Amino acid sequence: MQRLKTRPQFQAVLAGSTLSRTPHFALHRLALDGEALLAIQPALFALHDVWMGAMVPKRWAKRAVTRNAIKRQIYAVSADFEPALMQAAHVVRLRSGFDKTRYVSATSEALKSAVREELQQLFTRAVVKVSPQATALPAQGTA
Repeated sequence: MQRLKTRPQFQAVLAGSTLSRTPHFALHRLALDGEALLAIQPALFALHDVWMGAMVPKRWAKRAVTRNAIKRQIYAVSADFEPALMQAAHVVRLRSGFDKTRYVSATSEALKSAVREELQQLFTRAVVKVSPQATALPAQGTA
């Protein structure tokens, strides 16, 4: 999995479609096939692979330690879902803040597990939308 690094890459993906949403996150995708993309910026996505970016604005997570913890969760969960994702560019965007009264510590286990659970919902919805066969989903724990 490749990571988005430049502002034009993020802007291109955010201009694409929104694949799924949860109360705190949105997943945007830009398909890497098609001549329209190649005509715009062929050097933006030189490799035909799964690309992932994380956008955690200061507006919704004031402390850097919180932003970094959320980004680490985004990249960890996206790595779990990589085999089920299309070869496209994806951006996970934090679109609202977590309740500060409920999650007092910036890196509490409660916050990390809430973020991870919501990200798993986000990616599960995206994978189900893209391919109705849910056979490619990663194991979430068997009961």
